[in-house]
Amino acid sequence: MSQNIVNLAVRFLLELAALYAFGRWGWSQRTDAWRYLLMIGLPLIAATLWGVFRVPGDTSANGNAVVAVPGWVRLLFEVAFFSFATYCFFASGLNNAGWAFGIITLLHYLTSYDRILWLLKS
Repeated sequence: MSQNIVNLAVRFLLELAALYAFGRWGWSQRTDAWRYLLMIGLPLIAATLWGVFRVPGDTSANGNAVVAVPGWVRLLFEVAFFSFATYCFFASGLNNAGWAFGIITLLHYLTSYDRILWLLKS
């Protein structure tokens, strides 16, 4: 089920929404010039980490892993990534977006049970 085109599209949109949440949260943390650095820097760092630390053979990602990690490490990273994004929505005052993002993320992972099992085994 994790390779279903709709599920992959939802995952991609969740990733983009998470990056937006990181930038939005960074912007809301400061009122000086640092807010620009946080707004741009946090999503860039998150996107870099997302792309670098991968499991070899993961069919939901294209290309080779720059830094190969075990499946459980990648799963833990993904849970932290999406959990922090959910927190960022709430901390930025976007409560409805936080609830929607959290629920959609949970539903995505429930429908991607085959990928979760694969990550835990590899």
